[in-house]
Amino acid sequence: MDIKEILHVLKDLGFDEIIIDNSITQNKIKLLEEINKEIQVCTKCDLHKERKQAVLGEGNPNSPIMFIGEAPGEEEDKQGRPFVGRAGQLLTKAIELAGYKRSDVYIANINKCRPPGNRTPTVEEQEACFPYLKRQIDIINPKVLCLLGATAYRGIFKREAKITKERGNILDYEGKKVYVTYHPAYVLRNPKEEEIFFEDIKNALDLAFGR
Repeated sequence: MDIKEILHVLKDLGFDEIIIDNSITQNKIKLLEEINKEIQVCTKCDLHKERKQAVLGEGNPNSPIMFIGEAPGEEEDKQGRPFVGRAGQLLTKAIELAGYKRSDVYIANINKCRPPGNRTPTVEEQEACFPYLKRQIDIINPKVLCLLGATAYRGIFKREAKITKERGNILDYEGKKVYVTYHPAYVLRNPKEEEIFFEDIKNALDLAFGR
């Protein structure tokens, strides 16, 4: 039974006003802010040398789903927010077409600093940054991780994969369901994959929210 169903049952029992303890949410926000302070001064790999700012992530800290990409791009580096460039706009569109809002979910990347020229992060760079993401996952504790692209897949599972073969699969990571799909930047380069991408995002969201 999800929270909406519980609230309906309580209403039927005569509870007109329900006060929800906000302390858990506030604690999560505090812990995420602590990570953000750390990554802004992190020098664990060379990516820190050219960053304008590290990008932790954003969204609902209680979300049942976390979208994970590979690293910030130029716009993300400028704004300090994940997925705000063209690829991010496509991801937001896919979320909204599925009947959800961007504010319903949490969005992050394996790496917190932009690689020069938006190149793919190296394995060593991913490994240096992964502990930050792992802490985010532990704090938010989503039911579903939606991996956007082969680099995100490599960062989580520590092995290479062809995303064209893995997309649509539901895997397991430490007891959490993992839904694999394309990175929206790939879809921008390959518009014929847009319909599949939108379907994958909807499937991942429905899996997380129990629809």
